[in-house]
Amino acid sequence: MGTGPDTLQEAVLYFADPNNCREYLVAHRWPNGVRCPRCGSDSVTFQPKYNRWQCGRKHDLRQFTAKTGTIFEDSPLGLDKWLVAMWLVVNCKNGVSSYEVHRAIGVSQKTAWFMDHRIRFALGMTDGGNKLSGECEADETFIGGKARNMHIDKRKRRITATGPTDKVAVMGILQRGENGESKVRTVVVPNRRKKALQAEVRKHVEAGAALYTDALLSYDGLECEYAHQVIGHAEKYVDGRVHTNGLENFWSLLKRSINGTYVSVEPFHLFRYLDEQAFRYNNRKDLNDGDRFSLAVSQIVGKRLTWDRLTGKNADGQSSMPLI
Repeated sequence: MGTGPDTLQEAVLYFADPNNCREYLVAHRWPNGVRCPRCGSDSVTFQPKYNRWQCGRKHDLRQFTAKTGTIFEDSPLGLDKWLVAMWLVVNCKNGVSSYEVHRAIGVSQKTAWFMDHRIRFALGMTDGGNKLSGECEADETFIGGKARNMHIDKRKRRITATGPTDKVAVMGILQRGENGESKVRTVVVPNRRKKALQAEVRKHVEAGAALYTDALLSYDGLECEYAHQVIGHAEKYVDGRVHTNGLENFWSLLKRSINGTYVSVEPFHLFRYLDEQAFRYNNRKDLNDGDRFSLAVSQIVGKRLTWDRLTGKNADGQSSMPLI
C-alpha cells in the first residue's frame, strides 16, 4: 500500500522527521498532487519556512497544512505524536488506553483520551452503504463494566440491578468470508426487541441472503425476506453451517479489550470503541501493521471531532453527556 514503516520501532524513527510525516500524509491524501482542501485547485505553492501551502486562487483561508480538513485539524501537537498514537490504536489487538498513550508519547492523559477518540472517529465504517450478502450471522450482546473493577462511587451510580439491566445492548452482523476474511458491522441498539433488531438486519443485509441467528424471538418473521435459519443454544451451538460462532469470536475480542484495557466505557462513547474493534477485525487478514496503518491514514480526511461534540456539550456550554 505504499512506502513507509512496517513496525512500531520503524514508525517511531520514521515519523520523528517532520518531512517524513508531511510526505507520508501527502502521498495518502493527494496521490496525484497537492490540492487546496477548500477550493480543490492544484495551483498551490509550498512555503517551507512555515511548513504549509498557499492556494493561488483568491478566497478566504488560502493557506493550509497537511492537517487541514482531517482529524488532526487545529491540534497543536506535531504529526510525530499523532501518527505514533494512531499506529498504537490501529495495531494493538486488545486496544490501547489513554493512559498508555499518555506515557508513550509524552502528553497529558486528557489529551491522549481526546486523541484516541479522534482516531476512532477516522476508523468508522466507510463502505458507502453497501449491504452484506452471502452467508450472514446476526447476534447481540450486552456491554458494561464489571462491578468489581469499578470505584465504589461509580458502582453505586451505574449498577442498580443484576443481569443486563444496567448494560448497553449491542448488535453485530457478520458476513462470512473464505479463509477467515469475514467482515463485521456493529451498532448500539436501544433494546433487543423485534422492531430494533429487524430494522438493523434490513438496513445492513441484502434481501435473499442466508441469515443465521440464535433462537431469540425478536428474529421471527425474517424468513419472508431472508433464508433465515435458527440455532437453539439450549440444545447445541453448531448445526452444519447454522451457527453464530463468528460473531461470538468477535464479542470475545471486543469484551477482552473493554474489560482488560478500558475497564469501563461510558455508553455515550461506546459506538466509537465498536468502530475501533471492527476496523481491526475487518483488516486482520493479509495486512501487516504498516499496511493496516496506511489504510487507516487514508480515512482521516473530511472527519472532524471537536471537544464540545465529543463531550456532548450544547450551544450554551452545558454537557448533555449521559451520567450512566
